[in-house]
Amino acid sequence: GVDGSSMMPTLHDHDMLLLQSIGYTPESGDVVVLSKKSFREGQPIVKRVIALEGQTVDIDYDAGTVAVDGQVLDEPYILEEMLWPSSSHMQETHFEVPEDSIFVMGDNRNGSTDSRHSGVGSVHRDCLLGRAVAVIWPLDRLRLL
Repeated sequence: GVDGSSMMPTLHDHDMLLLQSIGYTPESGDVVVLSKKSFREGQPIVKRVIALEGQTVDIDYDAGTVAVDGQVLDEPYILEEMLWPSSSHMQETHFEVPEDSIFVMGDNRNGSTDSRHSGVGSVHRDCLLGRAVAVIWPLDRLRLL
């Protein structure tokens, strides 16, 4: 299930998700569940795939934009305008995604610890648990992602 508000408004705290893991290859825009031992003791976290291996990510906090390989993303799913993070661990604005890895961000950009954070960084494919394909609980939030 979802723990916290980092994926608002797409996902809510305590939403239960249906995952696709067998034969899954990450694509930009997918909502994924991952577990990285170096972050939150490996507890599963939910984020959105922003970039894939070999791509570059540039974040312009003043403009509130994220660009992948120089193309600004259209991101209707984000909660609110992205502000400069206060954390000293999230001051980088240029990232290169290593081989077999992805770059992830939460839809609630101002309340998400994600690949921008030095403690998380890019996520190796081995850390992926799968793609979230649907919210299955609570029933009033039942829907495909």
